[in-house]
Amino acid sequence: MEIRYTTATVEILYRGKRVASHVRSREKPGNTTELSHRPKSHQKYLEWTPARLLEWAATIGPFTLRFVETLLVTKPHPEAGYRAAMRLRPLASEYGRERLEAASTRAIRFKLYRLGNVRSILTTKLDQQPLPQLVVPAEPVAHDNIRGASYYSAGEDRDNAVEVAG
Repeated sequence: MEIRYTTATVEILYRGKRVASHVRSREKPGNTTELSHRPKSHQKYLEWTPARLLEWAATIGPFTLRFVETLLVTKPHPEAGYRAAMRLRPLASEYGRERLEAASTRAIRFKLYRLGNVRSILTTKLDQQPLPQLVVPAEPVAHDNIRGASYYSAGEDRDNAVEVAG
């Protein structure tokens, strides 16, 4: 590669052939990149903003939306959350929207906030299994020998009664 630049233009040559030419940017600081020169895989990411990702997730369902929101907020670097959310999209095509929503529901329910968890739920077909029900505490057993709250709240009176009786 050979790069030629003047005050007005930048040229990039490969084996003596010009492959790109740009008007030279005066932006400070940093670099500029001609969007058409980005790799195709990078160009498609530019079309997707976090807001658009959230709109897409909402079309799948409320739990997918919540999962994507969590990915975007909890990752140490915003780009990591963005990339993970982008990799969720092909799962909708591969497994279907209903299954992705079911997998997202399970992931949210069990606080599994990684893309790999959703992928695993889908590949092992856990999304097609019923979710375990939340355990509802049973009614307390009523029996003459079981002391209730009133027994313990009247502690001072009971202690005094024992001393007098003793």
